[in-house]
Amino acid sequence: MKARDPRPKRTPHGRGPTGHRGPRVDPPCHTEEWGHVVLPPVKLRTMQTLRGVAVSPGVAIGPPLVVDPRGQRLPHRAISSEAVASELERLERGIESAHGEAEAAEAEARERLGPQYADILAAHARMITDPTLRRDARARIEHERISAEHAVSEVLDAYASRLESMTDSHLAARAADVRDIQHRILAQLSGQRRSTPMDEVAVPSVILAHDLSPSETAGLDPKRVLGFATEAGGRASHTAIVAEALEIPAVVGLGRFLELARECRMIIIDGDEGLVVLDPDLATQERYRRDAAARAARFEGLAGLANLPAETLDGTAVGLWGNIEFPGEVAACLERGAVGVGLYRTEFLYLNSERAPTEQEQFEAYAAVVESLKGRPVTIRTLDLGADKLVAYQNVGYADANPVLGLRSLRLSLRELELFRTQLRAILRASALGDVRVMFPLVSTLGELRRARAILGDVAAELAAEGVSFRRDLPVGVMIEVPAAAVMADQMAKEVDFFSIGTNDLIQYTLAVDRTNETVADLYSAADPAVLRLIAMVVDAARARGIEVSICGTMGGEPLYTMLLLGLGVHQLSMPPHQLPEIKRVIRGVSVAEARSIAAEALHLETSQAVVALLDSALRHALPDTPASSAQDRAG
Repeated sequence: MKARDPRPKRTPHGRGPTGHRGPRVDPPCHTEEWGHVVLPPVKLRTMQTLRGVAVSPGVAIGPPLVVDPRGQRLPHRAISSEAVASELERLERGIESAHGEAEAAEAEARERLGPQYADILAAHARMITDPTLRRDARARIEHERISAEHAVSEVLDAYASRLESMTDSHLAARAADVRDIQHRILAQLSGQRRSTPMDEVAVPSVILAHDLSPSETAGLDPKRVLGFATEAGGRASHTAIVAEALEIPAVVGLGRFLELARECRMIIIDGDEGLVVLDPDLATQERYRRDAAARAARFEGLAGLANLPAETLDGTAVGLWGNIEFPGEVAACLERGAVGVGLYRTEFLYLNSERAPTEQEQFEAYAAVVESLKGRPVTIRTLDLGADKLVAYQNVGYADANPVLGLRSLRLSLRELELFRTQLRAILRASALGDVRVMFPLVSTLGELRRARAILGDVAAELAAEGVSFRRDLPVGVMIEVPAAAVMADQMAKEVDFFSIGTNDLIQYTLAVDRTNETVADLYSAADPAVLRLIAMVVDAARARGIEVSICGTMGGEPLYTMLLLGLGVHQLSMPPHQLPEIKRVIRGVSVAEARSIAAEALHLETSQAVVALLDSALRHALPDTPASSAQDRAG
């Protein structure tokens, strides 16, 4: 199993400053005693293992609780013409009550989880009061003579269905948010108390459901919910984001399995590998318990590395940075010894809203990150979205049959200039508060880079004319994510201050493999010789011009590749904060001289399998206590 940093432990007031979360493991389930509850003896059953999408790390072992889909009884559909006025009044009251309930849920989430997660439910509150929902529901009541419940159901069913049909995973994931709003309003209209999964949890359990809404997930009690698994969902869902915030191991996107699971007596949720084990045998139970205990002890030890330098055995300093989406994640980066934020993804400001965020809203989010870092650097990446993700609040009118190769990232920003200029103004304003850098994603050509820099210059001149403060020497960088940019890196290096290699997309575009398609997953490998040669080409181009180069894709946080990257000349690595301790351990246990030798040999190999075998052997030789799963080739 892969070693994952389980993030800070909880204290009575939230997260602790230095501790790390242990595995989610309950008392042994093959005994008859579970706390104070006596369970029937476990019958021998056939063990089955299901694979889904890992969205929140950790291991949970416990009895399953299958949560039935929420069923809300609707009144008779048709109403008389005389009842239209009163039905319209009921609609208004129901919407207002649901809005108040959503705001209360937001306030609770803000206290329990922090502002970045509460913003998800704040968006729900805004969506409930959206004028379009009111208008369309009222029109159905007035013209079709139907009840308020049916009107709301029809409108929101249509919204959700359109989202679910979209190929873009981020947009499809928003359908769960719409369903959550639908059930909230219907509960107010019908007077039925809105049930939650926690209503059914009598003993610490593993929750199994078709899907969980973000608000249902936010309401889970980690003391009683050991983990959860769902048939639906994906990495981009708000449910997945909230699960990580609660530190509940979770696997989603399993497909239909609830009927199979209803008769199970025990479940294992492996949130690291995306596995769900039904009725595990005793050997499997013991293996997971041993591995979980070993990981917990291991990460307790790694916590002590936070204040030690990321320096190789022969004295080369390596910059370890954090990747974040929310301002609240800065604390986790600093607790684990990051020197700054190497990638601040700004997409969530857009995905979490029914309209484009204003300049002031963006400035406040960026300023919160800059000020939290207290002088440490932050690299803000401009909008990295596909056109589909903006349709909800901006009538862009572009329909990409293949969004991966279509109008996305910088291409979209250069087409939607008002959107781009607004973001650049906010970033420049925030740059006056600290060490800010800006980075353009998915640059394919020098022409795109020059246009983006020209617009940035225009915006800077505009702010200067207005007397607004900003950093005049703002460092500008590009993400190298497509082979065209890697091939032209020697020319691009003349026009930027730094490179950041986004390995996830670079692998995808180099190997022509959709990184979300399980049918070709075996072809997607960071160890492919073509990928390694492109990385080496980019590093050489950066070195020739004396500019920084970092890795901010998943590859940078995988211990298997640390020696290779150091040997290629990459001395800046950016990753999710939970990966920082393990990567620092590897850095402190190897020498650059040895890493260069390994990298040189890897560049002459012909297959990804041979590269993985080489790197695995080198890592185990340098650090014999490396866990088995750290020495596996992982996607990207």
